[in-house]
Amino acid sequence: MSYKALALQLTCQPVNACQTRDEAEAVMLKTIDRLEKKIAASINFIGRDTLLVVVPEYFLTGFPISETTDQWREKAALDIDGRIYEALGAMVQRQQIYFSGNAYEQDPFFPELYFQTSFIIGPNGDVLLRYRRLNAMYSPTPHDVWELYMDAYGYDSLFPVVKTNIGNLACIASEDILFPEVARCLAMRGAEVLLHSTSEMASPLLTQRHVAKVARAIENMAYVVSANTAGLADSPIPFGSTDAGSKIVDPKGLVLAEAGYGESMVANADIDLAALREFRQRPASGNLLARQRSELYAQSYAEHTIYPPGTLLSQPAERQQFVRTQQEVIKKIYT
Repeated sequence: MSYKALALQLTCQPVNACQTRDEAEAVMLKTIDRLEKKIAASINFIGRDTLLVVVPEYFLTGFPISETTDQWREKAALDIDGRIYEALGAMVQRQQIYFSGNAYEQDPFFPELYFQTSFIIGPNGDVLLRYRRLNAMYSPTPHDVWELYMDAYGYDSLFPVVKTNIGNLACIASEDILFPEVARCLAMRGAEVLLHSTSEMASPLLTQRHVAKVARAIENMAYVVSANTAGLADSPIPFGSTDAGSKIVDPKGLVLAEAGYGESMVANADIDLAALREFRQRPASGNLLARQRSELYAQSYAEHTIYPPGTLLSQPAERQQFVRTQQEVIKKIYT
């Protein structure tokens, strides 16, 4: 099977200036309405065989700047069964696509926190997969409430993969692309297409995340569909700081398409599932997945704890606490 995927590069409209939840959700609903028009027009231009659309990180809200964890959760973190997900599901059902995005999300098991969540919505409008970002500097992650998260959801919830008629899909959020273990764990569970919602500082120079996207594609013999923002509107951060570089990388590390600056549908390309599966089943030195010897590394990982789990079980989820924890980790590593 072959189909087209689109990494749709969009301007982010933040909700930082909103004072209430209702104001913030009004901005989100306007974003969804604008997004649907962009998707419909892009599919009309690219072709009806465009079956997968990935949009940027926190495309609905932007990210917290001066807000506390409580303030951001109350204003911008989505209800799992709320009207924003309902509006997204209805949009996806009308467009008959698979859709992946990223948002801040509340969780009934952790009412004092929020998680940054990448999701996949299927053509029927249902959420098929939720992936919580695993490595973050200033936001809560499952690792920060480790034992309670394992009790609530179990280990397999950390690396979800969904089997669909367009392949085995998985999400990677933002900087998680820089941590090779994340993509490898997804590939071990069968992921064929890695959907990467990001908001990053792209550049004509070779950036860390560009290198990482190519490396993750090669290492895991998988497609990477990466959607970046086309700037941040109404933000104290300079508008064009996170712009350009949305791309699709094939399983051999070839960049099939890449967007320049501004809102763009340029990052679209064919996903050839039959070729990918044949590549993975061929005995050869290039079949890196089949050559993995995981036992070589298991003991080293088991013996070395770097960033400790469960830190938010004993301290508040505020910026200064995240910094303090990292300072302690650095001291442990280098002294």
